[in-house]
Amino acid sequence: MDMDTLFLDTEDRMSKAVSSLEKEFAKLRTGRATTALVDNIKADYYGSPTPISQMASVTVPDSRTITIQPWDKSGFAAVEKALLKSDLGLTPVNDGKIIRIAIPPLTEERRKELVKLARKYTEDAKVAVRNVRRDANDALKKMEKEKLISEDERKKSEEDVQKMTDKFVGQLDKVTSAKEKEILEI
Repeated sequence: MDMDTLFLDTEDRMSKAVSSLEKEFAKLRTGRATTALVDNIKADYYGSPTPISQMASVTVPDSRTITIQPWDKSGFAAVEKALLKSDLGLTPVNDGKIIRIAIPPLTEERRKELVKLARKYTEDAKVAVRNVRRDANDALKKMEKEKLISEDERKKSEEDVQKMTDKFVGQLDKVTSAKEKEILEI
């Protein structure tokens, strides 16, 4: 592996940690409705677990409501059952034409729990970024041992890897503070 490949791989893996955190945050229920809340919920559709978004149209008509309209009438019961089983803690209302989910405002206690959870997700993402840094530094030491690069090149490259790590940790902090602001917003 050459230096360019190593840096590209390192940067790619660190950016994946950031996008993974953003996906986790999309699933966190804030006081605002978003289709991401039901993205990972699968309904039993003709014997196979199918994501709700693949068997119904999911829309957000206003900031406190999610509507789900299954394309197949026989899918209503399956979607409703999947929503009740999910860990969202929300009750769907089925009127035969459309399934509505009302998003209640969050209590102060629940907001604080969500902020703690967001910080935990962030810490996990930071650990992932640091693991990528460690892997890159190990690869650099191996390259030096194999006489592919000099000690000076290794030290310079380790500094570059550290700068990259700092950049991605900063991005993680920025994403987290935006999510915390959104959670605490009343």
